[in-house]
Amino acid sequence: MKKILAFAGSTSSTSINKKLATFAAENLENTQFDIIDLRDFTMPIYSSDEEQKGFPEDAKKFTALLDNFDGFILSLAEHNGSYAAAFKNIYDWSSRINSKVFRDKPLLLMATSPGPRGGLSVLEAGADRFSRMGANEVITFSLPSFQDNFKEGKLVNESLFLSLKEKISHFENAVNS
Repeated sequence: MKKILAFAGSTSSTSINKKLATFAAENLENTQFDIIDLRDFTMPIYSSDEEQKGFPEDAKKFTALLDNFDGFILSLAEHNGSYAAAFKNIYDWSSRINSKVFRDKPLLLMATSPGPRGGLSVLEAGADRFSRMGANEVITFSLPSFQDNFKEGKLVNESLFLSLKEKISHFENAVNS
């Protein structure tokens, strides 16, 4: 059976994006999954000076982990319209180790936020960039107003839930084809 990796582009211990990524993974029907936390991968801020010292062990560990999966679920936190600094850092290190970060595999790319735009700015940036960094298919989903639409571990807005289920199905078909 195929296996996917789910994680949030955040290191917050209360990440709403991790809750969304976990929920999406739990709604897979024919695919196994693992969930990781970016807090388990610590490394210095990427720079060419740091790279000259060699790749940090956690950057190598994270990048090697990606080789073991058939697709990815990633929910990006939006900080000032862009990636969270912690995600950007691990992404920068990973791209220096293997420029095809997403290994030519499908990506269910999501974002959520407390506001009505649901992280659309970071979602658009990620969809544009990741399609050139080894995501062979990028399926996107935005969840607006997280606290209103996600309660007790579930997506309570029926329309948004059905939309997400459709995206998950499309993603699963891409992974399992």
